[in-house]
Amino acid sequence: MASGGAGGGSKSYSFKVVLLGEGCVGKTSLVLRYCENKFNDKHITTLQASFLTKKLNIGGKRVNLAIWDTAGQERFHALGPIYYRDSNGAILVYDITDEDSFQKVKNWVKELRKMLGNEICLCIVGNKIDLDKERHVAIQEAEGYAESVGAKHYHTSAKLNKGIEELFLDLCKRMIETAQADERAKGNGSNQAGTARRGVQIVDDEPQNAAAAGGGCCSSG
Repeated sequence: MASGGAGGGSKSYSFKVVLLGEGCVGKTSLVLRYCENKFNDKHITTLQASFLTKKLNIGGKRVNLAIWDTAGQERFHALGPIYYRDSNGAILVYDITDEDSFQKVKNWVKELRKMLGNEICLCIVGNKIDLDKERHVAIQEAEGYAESVGAKHYHTSAKLNKGIEELFLDLCKRMIETAQADERAKGNGSNQAGTARRGVQIVDDEPQNAAAAGGGCCSSG
């Protein structure tokens, strides 16, 4: 759907974003607050995955977001790769009152980096800042860890509607930058290649050969 032309003023991007994290950390609450501005105090367990969309306009660029909210329970962990394999961005959520949920985020980061390398924009999110008095994850520790893995750290509260707009807006801007870098690396390649798969490997020379060789979504390595 990306429009042609050197200016690219009305270019539109489609991005896939996946939410990962333990059960009960508030992934569904964040997405519902962002997409529908709803908040429900009762915990709703996500079974396998749910899917929401959001359309944005950022600096004259149209962005279609497909947001996948995955189940946090351990028994669904093996399904993770099905949901995140073509993702342009990942939001890894932990509950600031639950140290274990923060440690689990580190496992997801390792997995995503192993599967998708540095192509994916990572956001690490400390949710439930409305419960700051019960905080068990030190801010400096969380922010230092995020920096060490090339992610950005955010503080959110779905209940108070804090930090969520900024989180998604910043992620979208980073995904646009990554997509534009991909397009530049392809030497102004075809629009179709750019739209079909944003997470293409960036190759300096011979973009034609790279495109021919890297057909699958899970290139070995």
